[in-house]
Amino acid sequence: MSDLIAAIATAPGTGGVGILRLSGPGAARAAARVFRPAGKTALAGAPDRQLLYGQVLDKDGRTIDTGLAFVSRAPHSYTGEDTAELQCHGSPMVLSLALEALFAAGARQARAGEFTQRAFLNGKLDLTQAEAVIDLIDAETPAAAYQAAGTLGGTLSRRVAAIYDGLVDLSAHFHAVLDYPDEDIDPFRAATIRSALDKALGETAALLATYDRGKQLTAGVPTAILGKPNAGKSSLLNALVGYDRAIVTQAPGTTRDTIEARASVGGVLLNLTDTAGLRQTGDEAERLGVARSRAAAETARLVLLVLDGSGPLTPEDREAMALAKEAPACICLVNKADLPQALNLEELKKTFPHLCPVSAKDGTGLEGLGPLVAALFPAGAGGAGEALLTNARQAEAVTRAQESLDRASQGLEDGLPPDLLLSDVEEALEALGEVTGTTVREDITARIFQRFCVGK
Repeated sequence: MSDLIAAIATAPGTGGVGILRLSGPGAARAAARVFRPAGKTALAGAPDRQLLYGQVLDKDGRTIDTGLAFVSRAPHSYTGEDTAELQCHGSPMVLSLALEALFAAGARQARAGEFTQRAFLNGKLDLTQAEAVIDLIDAETPAAAYQAAGTLGGTLSRRVAAIYDGLVDLSAHFHAVLDYPDEDIDPFRAATIRSALDKALGETAALLATYDRGKQLTAGVPTAILGKPNAGKSSLLNALVGYDRAIVTQAPGTTRDTIEARASVGGVLLNLTDTAGLRQTGDEAERLGVARSRAAAETARLVLLVLDGSGPLTPEDREAMALAKEAPACICLVNKADLPQALNLEELKKTFPHLCPVSAKDGTGLEGLGPLVAALFPAGAGGAGEALLTNARQAEAVTRAQESLDRASQGLEDGLPPDLLLSDVEEALEALGEVTGTTVREDITARIFQRFCVGK
């Protein structure tokens, strides 16, 4: 199998610009067979990152487009290898013909994430930075983009490295005392070990405390839209996502199953679940939908309670209100503000202080929902300078590190000998190493890069 890889790096479909990338031995030579510069400088001999204008060729040397090309030689490239890039018009046919020509020149199709995987393997990125690449591509809010950019710049790597380096110093001194007992090496006193372990435990605990906020930025806040039939839940979902995601009719019970969508509200990504209206029903399908509504409300971090402001509260409203009050966070939306109102908002505020009158039908009042969501979930306004754990893999590894440090701390209290404490410290080091990739596990790295798109 060829070590030279190539792929279309731009999204599928027609666009103004299309990009093809190569990485590996002979990247410049292969690109030169598919690109003919208009000037005298040959692509293979051009200085690094100097853009050349010319013709893009098919495998038979026929012109299929005009565009730009450049090369970047190892180690000063994204992957750490010789790379080349062709930029032409974003015609799917042109890109396909150019990619076919690169294959004819000796390249093979890159796998999903293979460019970034090579960057990791060649020491250009660690695992947290590699994960930040796909987080940046997938970012759906400004805060998520800023956070991913910060992690790509090394904020999380540096924080983990500081904990790791402190434990390496502790471990190295342990080894020196144990391996060279006749040397004049000051043995660690219990107070010194205690101080180092307490410092590492505090730092890992603080890092783990960032996981909820980091997960919120990348995965979104689980949010259930709750209320009685015809309160306007589906209309609200459609208004928030900006298109008709749910069917809206005047007939009660139209929504019989949960409907899911994502929307950015107040700079916070919400994973919205439109639920079936809460009511007693003999219809089996609707009854199952109501059961799923309850389950969605019970697992949501945020409930958007929708009440029909044009009529008095009903037993179904009160059932929904009771369920909403059990949620970690709740915003009450008094819907149908375009109609004469029958509810006392001041009275409602005593139970639901986060209250927002709206008309899901025409959008009136929806601008007030964003500030309420942002106030309840301030991590949505996070910046690029904060180091946050953003996925379960990172959190699980730091948790294992903390558990090992807890065992070492307890062993110190119990008077265990240094060699037994050393074993726990080294387990903590191994777990922390998995966060950044200092400790490489092939199954984990394979899963990480499977998330990527082809061409990145």
